[in-house]
Amino acid sequence: MSGASVILFVNLMVGGLLTAFFLVLALYDRRLVSARWFAGAYGFGVAYIVGEFIIPFLVDATPVSILSSSSMVVALALLNIGIASRYKVRPPLLFLGIAFVLSVGVFAVTAGMPRDSMVRNFLYQTPFFAMQAAGAWIVLSGRSRKLIDLALASFLGMTSLHYFSKPFASILLGGPGARPQDYIATAYAMFSQSMGTVFVLATALTLMALLVSDLLRDVTWRSVTDPLSGLLNRRGFEEKLAEMLAKRGSSGPPLSLVFIDLDRFKSINDTFGHAAGDRVIETFADILREASAGLHVIGRVGGEEYAVALSHCNAATAQLFAESVRAAFGETQVDGFPEGQRFSASFGVATLDGPETPSALMERADAALYEAKRAGRNCVRLASVRADGPVPLRVVS
Repeated sequence: MSGASVILFVNLMVGGLLTAFFLVLALYDRRLVSARWFAGAYGFGVAYIVGEFIIPFLVDATPVSILSSSSMVVALALLNIGIASRYKVRPPLLFLGIAFVLSVGVFAVTAGMPRDSMVRNFLYQTPFFAMQAAGAWIVLSGRSRKLIDLALASFLGMTSLHYFSKPFASILLGGPGARPQDYIATAYAMFSQSMGTVFVLATALTLMALLVSDLLRDVTWRSVTDPLSGLLNRRGFEEKLAEMLAKRGSSGPPLSLVFIDLDRFKSINDTFGHAAGDRVIETFADILREASAGLHVIGRVGGEEYAVALSHCNAATAQLFAESVRAAFGETQVDGFPEGQRFSASFGVATLDGPETPSALMERADAALYEAKRAGRNCVRLASVRADGPVPLRVVS
C-alpha cells in the first residue's frame, strides 16, 4: 500500500468520525440545523474517498472519477450551506447550483485532456477553489468577528488557494499519473492527500468548536431563562442584578428595581383555565419587553411575579416606567378572552442611591409591592429607606 493510500485510509476514518459527530450533535439538539448540513458534507466527503479507493481497480475509471470529483463538490456545497446556517446568512443557492452543474461539465471535459497539462489541472481545481472561497465569503458576511470566526474564514481561504497550488505541485512532484488509476501511487497524490488532511481537520475542528460553543451557550441560556415568557428566570435575574450592582460600585449612578405581581392571577386560572393564564403571562412579558426597549433587565421571578432592573434610573423615572406598564396592561385585550376583559398588576419600586446588597434591594421592592397589594392593587408604590428599615410610601396613581 502506497503512502497516499495510507493517508487516504486515514482520511476515510476521519471523515466517518466527523460525519458521526455532526450527526449525533444534530440529533441531540435539533435546533443545530447547521450540524445536519455538516454531517451531509462529510458524508459526501467519505463517498469521494471511497471513489478514490475504487478507481485503481477499474478498467475504465473515467465515470467513477467524474462521480467521485462531483461528490466532493457536493460536499463543499453542503458545507457552505451549513456555514450559512450557522452564521445566519442567506446561502448562495443559485451560485452553488450553477457551480455544481459547471463542475460536472469541467470534470467531463478534463477527463479527456492530458493529465500533465497545466490548463487541465487548473480547470480541474477551479470548482474546488470556488466552493472553498465561497465558504470564506459566507463567514465574513456574518456579523460575528470573533477570533474563531476569523480563523475559520482563514482556513477556508487557505484551502481555496491550496487547490490552485496543486497544478504547480503536480509539475514539481512528477505529475498526477498518466491515468486516473495511476494517481494513488504518485508522489503528487501523497502531497495532495496530506495537505487536504491538514486543511480538512483544521476546518472541521473549528466547526466543532463553534457548534459546541453554541450548544453550551444555549444550555446556559436555558438554565437562566423562563420557557413560557422567554424572560430571565429568578436565578438568571438575580445573577444579572448582582452583576449590575457590582459594576455600579458604592457610588455609581442610581439604579431602580421594580417588582410586579399580576392581580388575582389564581382566579384567572380558576375561571378561564391554565392555558388562558399562560397567555396572560406571555402578554405581560411582551408588554415589559416593549416598554424596556432592550435597555433594562427583565425577569419572571415567580408564577405571576416579575422584576425589572433599571440602570441609570432614579425613583421618578422608575415610577414613570411602572405607571406606563400598568396603564398599557390595563388597556390590553389578551387573545382568547371575552371582549372587554381586562387585567391589572401591582408594582413596587425601590431605588438604590448608595451601597446595598441585592437581597436588601429586593426586600425593599417586595415590601413596596406588598403595600401596593394592600392598597387595593393596580397601583404603584415607592419604597424609601429609614434608619430603622424600609418604609413603603404611597404614591397616587
